[in-house]
Amino acid sequence: MADKRNEIWVFGDYRNYFQNRVTLQLLARANAIAPAIDGLVCAVVLGHDVGEYVWEYGAHGADRIYVTDHPDLKTYSGDLYTHLMVKLAEEKRPEIILIGATDFGREFGPRVAKRLETGLTADCVGLEINRDGLLVQTAPGFGGNLLAEIVTPKARPQMATVRPGIFQEIPHDDDRKAEVIEIPLPPDIPRDRVRLLRCEYRPGRDQCLEDARVVICGGRGMGSKSKFKKLFELARLLNGEVGATRPVIYSRWADHEALVGQAGRQVKPRLLFSFGISGAIQHTAAVTDAEFIIAVNKNPHATMMKMADVAIAADANQVCTALIKELKRRLKSS
Repeated sequence: MADKRNEIWVFGDYRNYFQNRVTLQLLARANAIAPAIDGLVCAVVLGHDVGEYVWEYGAHGADRIYVTDHPDLKTYSGDLYTHLMVKLAEEKRPEIILIGATDFGREFGPRVAKRLETGLTADCVGLEINRDGLLVQTAPGFGGNLLAEIVTPKARPQMATVRPGIFQEIPHDDDRKAEVIEIPLPPDIPRDRVRLLRCEYRPGRDQCLEDARVVICGGRGMGSKSKFKKLFELARLLNGEVGATRPVIYSRWADHEALVGQAGRQVKPRLLFSFGISGAIQHTAAVTDAEFIIAVNKNPHATMMKMADVAIAADANQVCTALIKELKRRLKSS
């Protein structure tokens, strides 16, 4: 007998599985909210030779997994993937669809929502179920100056893209099994309007900023772009990653992917360095899960200094330079 529970779908973006854990994080959140709507957590996987990822999603919380495995799906195609996702959603009628707010998800999610004639909240930082059984989607608005709570009262499915690093994934459980439903590739697939000529791997960060154990965040208090670059050297010495505040991004001292804040990345390192950051709420809201904070700022009354476990009232650039020098000396003598 078919399970008639409301289905919560999580799209399985496995292309960078071991670094990008957002699909697993969404499976965990789907499990947390499912009881409120008598929900069944489902993953949707499109691709070729994806058996390993299907098994992983089951071990990380999916109750049911819809899989279309075909050589034509080996390379992502916006038109084809959208067509398959929409066709499956129209047939199965899920209550909720969740997609990671990666570069891929930010393209794919709106395409699917448009075709399904439903709403989509982008870059969510929170998901809850309210008393009416609606998905409350929390997302930054007005440049991160406020958080908006959005619901989709009538159209279905309720859709959201969610930032990586917001939720904690469920630990891998080999004994947890999912029902796997194979969906054949339909004969009426659309012809691609874009043809892939070649692709090449572009190395990125050594690790995801959200997963880094050490994060070095810098603000305008570093003084200049050349001084801000010292944070990257410090990060290399500490095997960490560099984050930045919005003013730094606007000044083009760092790329937008380094933005730490309500409109950027949420981090939870074991050790967070804060250099030259006053502590606007948009930034501090994204670092509250750090286990230990060391803040350096000329203003001893800055918000970040009050949040810190260790606060150093000094010039951020000078402290960074001295720390790099000392770390190099110790590495040389060891």
